Amino acid sequence: MLLTDTAFAKINLALHVRKRRPDGYHELETLFAFAEDGDVLSIAAADTLSLVITGPFAHGLSSGPDNLVLKAVAALAARAGIRAGAAFTLDKRLPIASGIGGGSADAAAALRLAARLWALDHVRPMDVAADIGADVPACVLSQTCVGMGLGDRLEQIDGNELGGLPLLLVNPMRPCPTGPVFQAWDGMDRGPLEIAHWMAARNDLQLPAMRLVPEIGAVLESLSNQPGNRLTRMSGSGATCFSLFETGPARDAAAAAIAGAHPNWWMLATRLR
Repeated sequence: MLLTDTAFAKINLALHVRKRRPDGYHELETLFAFAEDGDVLSIAAADTLSLVITGPFAHGLSSGPDNLVLKAVAALAARAGIRAGAAFTLDKRLPIASGIGGGSADAAAALRLAARLWALDHVRPMDVAADIGADVPACVLSQTCVGMGLGDRLEQIDGNELGGLPLLLVNPMRPCPTGPVFQAWDGMDRGPLEIAHWMAARNDLQLPAMRLVPEIGAVLESLSNQPGNRLTRMSGSGATCFSLFETGPARDAAAAAIAGAHPNWWMLATRLR
């Protein structure tokens, strides 16, 4: 039996960094949403845990036990007392170190798939998700929610008004590792995230990311100039930026215009879940 799931691309519609904690991490307030598309993961029963990676962004990724897919499922098996294995195939369609979930979304999809394959009822994917990474719990849900703390304390909200909104993701194909971006944050608390007014909110990591990867500014400018654009912002710690559009045709016209001007940028035309 082969089971398949999508590792939905994660979008931080807003991201407020409130303070740096004594342990070196940061207190966050973020509004998570998810695209309809992402990496694709499949699982089949096996005696041991294994991972094969294919797709346009497979190059350079480890398929060993340090990969978050296998790390997450090993943790789930240990918690559940499962000795069976699982054979995974990951079709890596999203850029790496790009601020849209990536490894966290892959780990979350792997947890969902393993729980189905092993018919778990006493242990849930969410029981181990936060141990794998701060974004993994939100990616397990893959639904609109508010993240607090490290982003792992979640509050589900009604995302019906967001579902189906045309979405365009653009990445300048420059890696933007999370650690250096947080280190470049100026430490200033610019106030709480008011969910009711999230469109007027901000991403506090956008400016430090732009200083490290100047091409992000060009992506934001290009998206902002497109007709029908409702909101343009960077997601997570970058370098992927997004725009929400009034209509699907407006999004598609923007995608065509940007692709023509910047053929080397990565792009995904999709919708919010």
